[in-house]
Amino acid sequence: MTAPDTVIVVFGAAIRPDGTASPTLRRRIEAAAAYGARQVSPLYCVTGGQGRYGPPEAEVMAALLRDHGVPEAAILQERTGLDTLSSAIACTHLLRGMGHAGPVRVATSFYHLPRCVLLLRLAGLRARPVPPPATPAGMSRWGMWYWRLREVPAIPYDALLMLWARLRGRV
Repeated sequence: MTAPDTVIVVFGAAIRPDGTASPTLRRRIEAAAAYGARQVSPLYCVTGGQGRYGPPEAEVMAALLRDHGVPEAAILQERTGLDTLSSAIACTHLLRGMGHAGPVRVATSFYHLPRCVLLLRLAGLRARPVPPPATPAGMSRWGMWYWRLREVPAIPYDALLMLWARLRGRV
């Protein structure tokens, strides 16, 4: 594979008890694949470790990307991240380890995008969002606010932890 013109970091989501991707995870992959299809040579960095059920999230996401026609050589699996912060740190190490210092694009759900972009920027990567997947049909206004409000305490908490990790030289 030639050097990627775009690196797309895709943050994981829950795996169902039967080992299949949740609808949220499917939408994230669809958004990443749609964005990547408009690039010359994208590299997808899928992140998500072993959860409660099934295989690691990254493994399930890689399979979904292959189903979208993405070649295996264009998929980098990060299988250690167990939450948003650890996934952002692990992806930063992985990308730096392969010599990537350029910008990254972030693919995740609409409510999760600000935190993911911020964490990667605090880690020293020039991160920008991929257009998020559409809000699921049937999600109520209250449902959308629930997910947005969950991020309110998580953003400053994870941001402080990322800054602390940088100060200690762990990122």
